[in-house]
Order: sequence, then C-alpha cells, then structure tokens
Amino acid sequence: MPYITTKDHVEIFYKDWGSKDAQPIMFHHGWPLSSDDWDAQMLFFVQQGYRVVAHDRRGHGRSAQVCHGHDMDHYAADAFAVVEALDLRNAVHIGHSTGGGEVARYVAKHGEPSGRTAKAVLVSAVPPLMLKTEANPEGLPIEVFDGFRAALAANRAQFFTDVPAGPFYGFNREGATTHPGVIQNWWRQGMMGSALAHYEGIKAFSETDQTGDLESISVPTLVLHGDDDQIVPIADAALKSIKLLKNGSLKVYPGFPHGMLTTNADILNADLLAFVKA
Repeated sequence: MPYITTKDHVEIFYKDWGSKDAQPIMFHHGWPLSSDDWDAQMLFFVQQGYRVVAHDRRGHGRSAQVCHGHDMDHYAADAFAVVEALDLRNAVHIGHSTGGGEVARYVAKHGEPSGRTAKAVLVSAVPPLMLKTEANPEGLPIEVFDGFRAALAANRAQFFTDVPAGPFYGFNREGATTHPGVIQNWWRQGMMGSALAHYEGIKAFSETDQTGDLESISVPTLVLHGDDDQIVPIADAALKSIKLLKNGSLKVYPGFPHGMLTTNADILNADLLAFVKA
C-alpha cells in the first residue's frame, strides 16, 4: 500500500487515482473515519477526468497509530506532506466535518503560501469553532464533547454503532430510510483507527478556533451544509464561516444531514463538479 512519511516520522496512507497530468482534487475525511468515506466522490471525479487523492489522517484508517500530533496543526502538516510528495499543484481541496477544519488550516498555513491551492470546499465543516465560549455563545457546551469522550472510552464499538445509526445520517428522523450497509461501513472505518487518536481528536475538532484561518483564505471557497445537521449545527458553523471568508459562497441544503455526501451523493457531486469547473 502507498505511504508517505512525515517530517516527524509518521507513515500516512494515501490513494492517488487518475492521470497525473489532470487537475488534482484532494479529499480530507471526517472524524473518526478514513479516506474510504470519499468512495462516492473519488469514483465520480476520476470518471470525470480528474486526478483524485485522499489520505488517512494520522491515527485513522491505515495510517500509523502514533501517540502524538492529534491536533489541527499536525493534520494540516500531514496533508501538506502528501501534497509535496505527490507534487500536487492547482489543487482543489475538499474537506468534510473535521476534514473541513483540516482544509481550512491547510489552505491558510500551507496551501496558499506554497501557491499550490486553486480552490477549497468546506462540507458540513467544523470551523470556525464548535465549542461554546464567552466569545462563541452559540457553540455546544463542553459537556457534549465530554460525553463523546466518555462514550468512546467506555465502549468505542457501541459508540461507533450509535452515531451512524442515529444522528450522523439522519437515520433517527421520522420516516428516514435506514441503510445498514452505510452504518456498518462507518463502524468499519472507525474501528480501523486508534482509540487514542479518536479520543484526542475530539479536542481538535471541538476546541480549535479557526477564525483566523478562514479570514486569511483568499482562494474561492465553497461552503456546503445541511440545515438538519445534528452533528455540526449549521448556525455555529457554515453561517459563521461564510461571513469570515474573503471569497466564499454558501449553499444550504434543506433537510440534509451531516453525512449528506453519502446519503445525497448525486446532488452533492453535481454541485461540487460545477464549482470545480467554474
């Protein structure tokens, strides 16, 4: 399997499909998943003639289960290590959930300074800040994230069943059609990774203030969010991010859940393609 090694000696697994001469699109997955969560998008875009790249975040999927660096700075640096190793230029970076935070930090600290980034997309993304603070009263209280940590530590396998079976894909909504295979695939991806990386990653996605990242990004940035997102509520995420971006556009999907890239892949893929081509 293909790996790159970061400057702090962490092996990062990646996928690289399509012509090396085509414009690259790099996908950044959410917590606690892996690059496999982008199957529907990678298959779609490689068939459209793009070079598609995705990696497993450190401690996730097939990447090394190290005991350090489970924070947004290292996530972004690891992504840059992949970009440099593959010499990706004029790339579009698309991030979901925690991966959206990774994209924001990457573009701000590495992508734009290196001149390698063309556009960015934040899907159901965690920026600017999930945690409720005095400066961010609309955020979620720390008790919510303490609950995540407690559930993970007590029974990770059960927690990783309950999340996709319930709020992640909106399967807990009245009248929703549940897809057992989707739930099992979420569980499979999660359980491949490190419990420590997942535990420490909760702090990374909930407590990292990315206001400055968003304010510094100047490339065209598309913000996509479902208004029935039960994991990353839109009011404290996309509706704030769009006000911080210099060159941003926002699309809200009525009734769509956090995992809309899977449940509504046909609609999301068409909108992503239109933005990439524009």
